[in-house]
Amino acid sequence: MRPFKFTPTTTISSALKFASANDHAHFLAGGTNLIDLMKEGVAQPDELIDIGNLELVQIKTISFGNNFGGVSLGALAKNTATANHPLIRQQFPLLSQAILAGASVQIRNMATNGGNLMQRTRCSYFYDVNMPCNKRTPGTGCGAKEGINRMHAIFGWSDQCVAVYPSDMAVALAALDAVVKVQQANGKARIIPFSDFHRLPGENPELDNTLQHGEMITAIEIPKNNFSAHSHYLKVRDRASYAFALVSVAAVLELNGNTIKKVRLALGGVAHKPWRAIVAESFLLGKTPSTANFERAAAAEMERAKPLEHNKFKIELGKRSIVRALEMAMKK
Repeated sequence: MRPFKFTPTTTISSALKFASANDHAHFLAGGTNLIDLMKEGVAQPDELIDIGNLELVQIKTISFGNNFGGVSLGALAKNTATANHPLIRQQFPLLSQAILAGASVQIRNMATNGGNLMQRTRCSYFYDVNMPCNKRTPGTGCGAKEGINRMHAIFGWSDQCVAVYPSDMAVALAALDAVVKVQQANGKARIIPFSDFHRLPGENPELDNTLQHGEMITAIEIPKNNFSAHSHYLKVRDRASYAFALVSVAAVLELNGNTIKKVRLALGGVAHKPWRAIVAESFLLGKTPSTANFERAAAAEMERAKPLEHNKFKIELGKRSIVRALEMAMKK
């Protein structure tokens, strides 16, 4: 790990001021991903701005537009506190399930909501500084594309990068139509729809999201919905715990009698960002929630997949996972 300056802060404005003054500074909250990257030499900030003491830990009910009953998740609230909060468990159980499916208890006790969204890929080529990686060092090539790519993307990848985004929490937030509140150094705030927060790799895989340097996540907001009765988070992985998803599915439904009124599906472990299964959602809208319809929807979604040499199995796994998640959501 290279030497770095440690800068404590007590206000959002001072943290933003310090970050704006140094293009190589990083915010430090829980540090569960950043510190690992620094130890491996993947991330090399020369300044860490400690934001751990900022008052961004509230989890509360808010009015979302004209609709009261949404929730605001403070960016510095711990993952454990978020997953176990009564408001989340009762009204947004999908999010609680997703958080509890990720990492270990010790990591969830340290990791923050904002930091969870900022974590970087777990691609082994990205972590190995001796291997080519356009995400780590633009222009060096993508070792995974022609290498061992079993864990890698089947949607949205480019010749520059085939890595996948690792967060479970973010997959649930994508299905729940969340937004990300961001504070800028000039004092202005902006709101980013969750579908626009993370990026596909394109020609710039080094950019994981649409934040500008010096901007800070202050909260994540989820609008009120009627999905709590029928929701499920399914995570398929090589071992039962402490492993990243081969494929994960966040599924929520709202019914009108025996008809699907609303449906949201998001996939993890398959793309550079949480992948909204728009094709499957469109197919299911207005239909009966049956296994046959779930299978047709899953097949339609996975037709868009472009597997690599070692991850063709994810197509069939993705189909079965979508069906299973929807079936489990209907059993709630």
